[in-house]
Amino acid sequence: MPTVELRFSAQPEHVRTARLVAAAVARRAGVDEAVLDEVRLAVGEACSRAVGLHRSHDITTPVTVVLTEEEKAFSIEVGDGVPGPGSDTSLEGAPGGGAGGLDETDAEDEMGLAVISGLVDDVEVRSGTDGGVIRMTWPTTSAVVLP
Repeated sequence: MPTVELRFSAQPEHVRTARLVAAAVARRAGVDEAVLDEVRLAVGEACSRAVGLHRSHDITTPVTVVLTEEEKAFSIEVGDGVPGPGSDTSLEGAPGGGAGGLDETDAEDEMGLAVISGLVDDVEVRSGTDGGVIRMTWPTTSAVVLP
């Protein structure tokens, strides 16, 4: 299971690099070319959200991006260092998401999670004492069975 891990300081200018790396690794993993723009946009949104959380909470630890090629899927986990309530939840039906101690009144954060859920079918949002994680998964072409 090949894995690429990025760690970067919470600076907005690093988000573009994360998007480019995610698209390149997704392409190599076998994600359909038609989906690569969605991968770039979703990773950009998740990384921007993590950068914003780090900056607003004065967190100095790096934002992490873990890209994993599995047998029939490609997944990306974007982690922030903002401690949350420790609950695991999926994005659907989860007010405020649940990662990084989200506040339901934070409209910008809600919008970011809505954009991610619109771009990615398989999304999981987790939070814990070490921070929050948004996990996004896409099928690879090897996972598509042709008739």
